[in-house]
Amino acid sequence: GSLVAAVLAHSGRLDKEDLGTRIGRLSRRGEVCNMINKKYNEFLPSMQSAEDLVSQVDGLSSNIDLLKAGIENEVQRDLNVAVAEFTELKQQLERDTLVLSILKKLQEFDTAIKEYNTALLEKKYAAAAQQLEQARSSLKMLESRKGFELKILKALGTELTVQTQNMLYHLGEEWQKLAVWKLPPSKESSSLESVMRSELHLRTVPSKEEEIAGPPVASVLQAFAVLGELHTKLKIFGQLLLKYILKPLISYPSLQPFTEEQSDVFILRFKSEEPNLDRSSPMEVFDKIKLIFEVLHKYLLNVPLEQPVEDKKECGVTLAELLGDMIWEELSDCLIQNCLVNSIPTNSSKLEQYIEVIKSTEEFEKTLKNMQFLRGDTTDLLKYARNVNSHFANKKCQDVIVAARNLMTSEIHNTVKITPDSCVALPTLPDPGAGDHLKMQKTSKLLHNNMVNLEDESKLSQYTFSLPTCRISSSVEKLMELAYQTLLEATASTDQCCIQLFYSVRNIFQLFYDVVPTYHKENLQKLPQLAAIHHNNCMYIAHHLLTLGHQFRYRLTNILCDGAATFVDLVPGFRRLGMECFLAQMRVQKGEILERLSSARNFSNMDDEENYCAANKAIRQVLHQLKRLGKVWQDVLPVNVYCKAMGTLLNTALTEIVTRIAALEDISAEDADRLYSLCRTMVEEGPQVFTPLPEEDKNKKYQEEVPVYVQKWMTFKELMIILQANLQEIVDQWADGKGPLAAEFSAAEVKSLIRALFQNTERRAAALAKIK
Repeated sequence: GSLVAAVLAHSGRLDKEDLGTRIGRLSRRGEVCNMINKKYNEFLPSMQSAEDLVSQVDGLSSNIDLLKAGIENEVQRDLNVAVAEFTELKQQLERDTLVLSILKKLQEFDTAIKEYNTALLEKKYAAAAQQLEQARSSLKMLESRKGFELKILKALGTELTVQTQNMLYHLGEEWQKLAVWKLPPSKESSSLESVMRSELHLRTVPSKEEEIAGPPVASVLQAFAVLGELHTKLKIFGQLLLKYILKPLISYPSLQPFTEEQSDVFILRFKSEEPNLDRSSPMEVFDKIKLIFEVLHKYLLNVPLEQPVEDKKECGVTLAELLGDMIWEELSDCLIQNCLVNSIPTNSSKLEQYIEVIKSTEEFEKTLKNMQFLRGDTTDLLKYARNVNSHFANKKCQDVIVAARNLMTSEIHNTVKITPDSCVALPTLPDPGAGDHLKMQKTSKLLHNNMVNLEDESKLSQYTFSLPTCRISSSVEKLMELAYQTLLEATASTDQCCIQLFYSVRNIFQLFYDVVPTYHKENLQKLPQLAAIHHNNCMYIAHHLLTLGHQFRYRLTNILCDGAATFVDLVPGFRRLGMECFLAQMRVQKGEILERLSSARNFSNMDDEENYCAANKAIRQVLHQLKRLGKVWQDVLPVNVYCKAMGTLLNTALTEIVTRIAALEDISAEDADRLYSLCRTMVEEGPQVFTPLPEEDKNKKYQEEVPVYVQKWMTFKELMIILQANLQEIVDQWADGKGPLAAEFSAAEVKSLIRALFQNTERRAAALAKIK
């Protein structure tokens, strides 16, 4: 029972809860429906008003369509007509404006031409030129109108050209009156006499009919400026001024400007005076030029230009400036080349005096600037004058090279004798250091106190390192003196000049090395004496080059004192140059000796009279050649070189004779006698070709020393002994290979001679057996 009660109670609670839920839901749904009704009632009026608006818009849209159709049909047509009318009126206005502007320019052209004619009649040339330019400007404007061409423009252009030429003609006439040139005929040379006939006449006072128009010079030249012809006129005037006045005053020292002022003209002419020097000083030349420019400035060119000259930038300049711009460069070059160059000192001691030239150049340029002939800063003329040290060095170097080349191309055969006592005048060398001097004193004192003497009793001769006696070209002696003088000049010059002069001396010797062998090539090849002199010249130069740099080392600039001041590197080249030339001559002489001996018919069959005469003639020709060489080289070559050269040539002859005789296969007794006679001639007369000195008694010493200089001399004498000896004597001379014969001939050569001289016998066989 309790269980049922519980179930019922529980089920009752569930029903109550479900019912409450459902009632709540129904109540909420009612509220929603009420809200919807309320909103609907509020929406209905808005919807009705919207429908009214739609109907109104539809009405307006139909009205707009009607209005649009009306505009397109009526208003647009009227607008198009108005635009077309406006365009036509605009084009007509532009045409009228163009015509009006053209008529205005034509009026300006006509007015300008009329005013030009009026000004020209009144000789107001500047105003007339301006009117012509105005007319030209109007015509250019008319011609620039594209699509609007008038036939009258061609006529106007022709008229303008005619009037311009007419104007230039009148200006030319006036210009010829203002500046009148009286020049010599163009065919005459530009000599002093023809220059003296040149005159320039400048009009100073205007004529009465021109006084109203103002100064004729200004009017005429300003008119030229306006027409663009001033540059041409001034250029012609400037060239005449340079050619006939300025350049002659620079070139001729005797020419002096002479002025004469008359009532209405100023005359500029020349007079000749005897000059003190061959060339005018820069100060004198500057004074002459200044006088000319002062005259031109006063009477012709001091005219300001009221109008621009062909370019607006030139407005305000004077005619003097324009003329200066045209001629100054050429005038400056002429002053430098013909005046300042010649005034450069040739000696460093005169450099201080050149300050006057620099000051004079500064004053000259200042004067020209005051007269407005020059404008701007320092010109090339003043720069050149101020750079005198460099120009001095360049001129000195150039003069040195030119002088050296003249000496090199002079005759070689003019000689002077050089002895060991001969020397070039040297500058005083620096004293030895005091430290070295004290050291020498202390050393000497120590040796003296200790009684130790290490000095060799035999002393070298004072001439040990001297050049031996010989003859050299006088030009080479002068060349070396020139080198010493130039180096001495370098010691007293500025550093830059010192360096230039030093290397100019080096260039002298390098030039000698290149020029002399080429310039004198033909004579050096043909003339033995000149070859010997050239050899001596080269050795003489090389001898001085050994110590030349050392002598001046501590006297030159510091840059050269560090070892650069040397000439030693040139010594081998000069020695080689001298030896090659002389050896080439020796080869020529050897060739001639061998050629003469080739006509001796190999010294065979001397029993034939014709063969003997040919051999004897060849021997005589060789001796004559050697004697001739001995004479031309006498007192020219150093004695030792002379003896070696003559010994070499004589040795060549003896060697050839020995070779030819030793090669004979059969020598008869008569042949041997004649060969011996020929050889005796060589032995007797050969030493006589050794005549190195003019004094005959002094030559005997060298003639007795022939075996020293002729290598085959003893060989030749042994050959003579063989030609006259019997078999036993030959064997004795051989002495088992220890005799004098063995020292000169080989065993095979001796056997060949024995077979040629003696018949084939037992005695010959025995003798041959001993030769081994």
